[in-house]
Amino acid sequence: MIDTSTWQKSYPRGVPAEIDADRYKSVVEAFHSACGRFADRPCFENMGVTLSFADIERLSGEFAAFLSRDLKLSKGDRIGIQMPNVLQYPVVLFGALRAGLVVVNTNPLYTTREMEHQYRDAGVKAIVILANFADKLAEIVDSLGKPHVIVTELGDLFPTAKRLVVNAVVKHVKKMVPRYRIPNAIGIREALERGRRAGAFSDVGVSSEDLAFLQYTGGTTGEAKGAMLTHRNVVANMEQASAWMSPRFVEGGEVVITPLPLYHVFSLTVNCLVFMKYGGLNVLVTNPRDFPAFIKLLQTREFTVVTAVSTLLNALMNQPGFSQIDFSRTKLTVAGAMALQRSVAEKWKRTTKSVVIEGYGLTEASPVVACNPVDGTDRVGTIGLPFPSTEVRLVDDDGNDAAPGQAGELVIRGPQVMKGYWNRPDETARVLKDGWLFTGDVAEIDADGFLKIVDRKKDMILVSGFNVYPNEVEGVVAEHPDVAEVGAIGVPDPHSGEVVKIVVVRRNNQASEKDLIDFCRTRLAGYKVPKHVEFRTEMPKTNVGKILRRALK
Repeated sequence: MIDTSTWQKSYPRGVPAEIDADRYKSVVEAFHSACGRFADRPCFENMGVTLSFADIERLSGEFAAFLSRDLKLSKGDRIGIQMPNVLQYPVVLFGALRAGLVVVNTNPLYTTREMEHQYRDAGVKAIVILANFADKLAEIVDSLGKPHVIVTELGDLFPTAKRLVVNAVVKHVKKMVPRYRIPNAIGIREALERGRRAGAFSDVGVSSEDLAFLQYTGGTTGEAKGAMLTHRNVVANMEQASAWMSPRFVEGGEVVITPLPLYHVFSLTVNCLVFMKYGGLNVLVTNPRDFPAFIKLLQTREFTVVTAVSTLLNALMNQPGFSQIDFSRTKLTVAGAMALQRSVAEKWKRTTKSVVIEGYGLTEASPVVACNPVDGTDRVGTIGLPFPSTEVRLVDDDGNDAAPGQAGELVIRGPQVMKGYWNRPDETARVLKDGWLFTGDVAEIDADGFLKIVDRKKDMILVSGFNVYPNEVEGVVAEHPDVAEVGAIGVPDPHSGEVVKIVVVRRNNQASEKDLIDFCRTRLAGYKVPKHVEFRTEMPKTNVGKILRRALK
């Protein structure tokens, strides 16, 4: 094991070597602490509408009362949340946690197949979904055991006039809400009203070891499974990240641009929770790919922090009007969820005259493990230093410590490491050994403790910050009648970092590249759909017949 002093001597002044993972017994306690301290300050903003900390506390209490009293949901029941960045998300999130429920964050872009797997695996008792995606849920809701369904429209928490206009435009002008029928579905405004009528709500008590989230990931294998993140795991990572940012951030003075969806574990912890603790304002960007609207927001809104993936930073710099954005108040840009390309980092610094730093994490670690310092001592090309209260090792293929100066699999231990995988004891035992989490990433560490990822042992593909697992893609492609064998790999892409490529052996030489891509589009979220198809007559395999993905690369 590497001595923690190796990197702690490189910590910025004021960053502690250890944090108190038990400062709050739950995410809910941390939430109420922030609401008490910053009640009148703005907390979340979307499309020009702002909710204060007091507003979020009141609305989440109403939603919690509805969940507990009307729906009779009990502590430990799972609730799916399937929304982009809208004001309803934090209300539902904190309401669910206050009701003692376990949150199952779900990508709104999932196909019905992906939704059904995740919701069935989690055993959800309730689902909150944006109306834009409710048609997909309608197709599978009976197969899920008919959970309670709460539907919300984009503008449901806006003032009356704006709500009516926005919802009408989204539904009738832009035609973004397909027809659906879900018997007994309840609108979120009705749910809040029922909770309000029920009177004052007392939070359901939870302990630090109770589950807060089932955050789905493929881990080191392809089948999506829920990483069990306890309240202590999440509180610990919030404390670690907020301590790390302390040289730059000021309580009650930060405004963060939040284009990454809060259902993504990076944005959930760093944006939603860390800035909550700091009394900061999250400016929620519902559709960051609407670049004209995004650029206009950045031109007209003062902000101190931006969080994004490398590909989004690169895309923004190539948009008309980017040069008219005022970055003079920007303290920091945080790049997460995927590797920050050196060329992008250098261009961003040069163009905006602001600091951009990269960190590293994974769902199983709630998620942040390491980050570059924010005091100007960051090193481009590295993932920075291990967080406070985090131990790291580099190990060889046999699990022994790698020789000094040699690369090895990055193995971590700390209070942010998950409890395990939901109902997957074998998978849990494969990655958690004596409290150490085996990440599947190969790293190097320099004399000052800075880590650098040099390879990936696992076959995961990272597309614009979203994990894609070859096993899942291969399983879908293999369902095509003309596919005899298939292997999925990631290949470099200038726009998204990586994209999916499939290598296929056909049965009858009938299927074309377009046929297979179209086939995948109906079964996989867009970012998982292969962008390249290569046909071969045979596959490279091991002596036991397993396809060698590394040979395909």
